[in-house]
Amino acid sequence: MTSWSGDAESKPAPGPLARIQALVNTIELPDGSDRLAGPADAAPFLVDNALIGTGATPTAAELALLRDVREALRALLIHNSGGPPPAPEALQTLRSVAAAGAAQADVAADGQVQLRAAGDSVAERLVELLLVMRDAQRDGTWGRLKACANAECTWAFYDRSRNRGGSWCDMSDCGNKIKNREFRARRRAAGER
Repeated sequence: MTSWSGDAESKPAPGPLARIQALVNTIELPDGSDRLAGPADAAPFLVDNALIGTGATPTAAELALLRDVREALRALLIHNSGGPPPAPEALQTLRSVAAAGAAQADVAADGQVQLRAAGDSVAERLVELLLVMRDAQRDGTWGRLKACANAECTWAFYDRSRNRGGSWCDMSDCGNKIKNREFRARRRAAGER
């Protein structure tokens, strides 16, 4: 069985928001392994995250859709980190997911209204991630789910800092790289004057 970095998050998101974090973290950038590259590695992850039924195998088209959604979500998390707004293509990917799926309301035994995907295909189940996003935007947790500011990393992490100013998935690795890069750039600029 393959071991995946995303299975042991050091800065996990709470509750359902962890599903979005898990999807974004299915690839180790810049040149790491991709959990969504093939059906054998993807299927257990998709079952665990309710994006496919038990025993189902994702198709090549479904994996391509998942990778597109992953990168669209990453673009939103980069924006949450202070980066540029997502490109129109990223938003269009998520709009396509919204158009392809439908939500079904249910009332739980305790009276809580729950929304879930109305279909069983990957495309239809992805609408649940949009529902998670919507709920997180409403309760204020969405802005805390960010992508690492190290452009070579962009790992999704949940910022639990009081001031919501977290920038890196890991200070000792990505944070030090960025700070050292910035320090060297400042020294070069000072030497050129």
